[in-house]
Amino acid sequence: MQFKRNMKIENGLQQIDLAPLIDVIFLLLIFFMLSSSFTFQSGINVKLPKAVTSDTISNEGFTISITGENVVYCNGKVTTVKELEALLTESATKDTLVMIKADRRSSMGRIVDIWDLCRQLGIEKINIATTRE
Repeated sequence: MQFKRNMKIENGLQQIDLAPLIDVIFLLLIFFMLSSSFTFQSGINVKLPKAVTSDTISNEGFTISITGENVVYCNGKVTTVKELEALLTESATKDTLVMIKADRRSSMGRIVDIWDLCRQLGIEKINIATTRE
């Protein structure tokens, strides 16, 4: 085997091979596209009704969400009305703030049931969440 010993580069590199660079860029592009598509935003899908006269309230108490299918959530967990009653009975006081986030399509009867339940337990600060027009 003979190796060339006296090889000199007189004017620097004549060409840069771009194929490996393009391969790396495409691999990074594919990686970020695939990893970003698996990011899911968890939450409860509730479209709040619009109101002209709404105030901003800090949310420090219980958040009761009612979806369009009349599924009740308490602080992000699915619950029934009886479980909600037990939870509010245990930890609710007169000054507890309850925020009801009801979907536009939810049943008015379900909202009134939860409102009455809170009033029966002695909770006085009950609010219904809306968005401004």
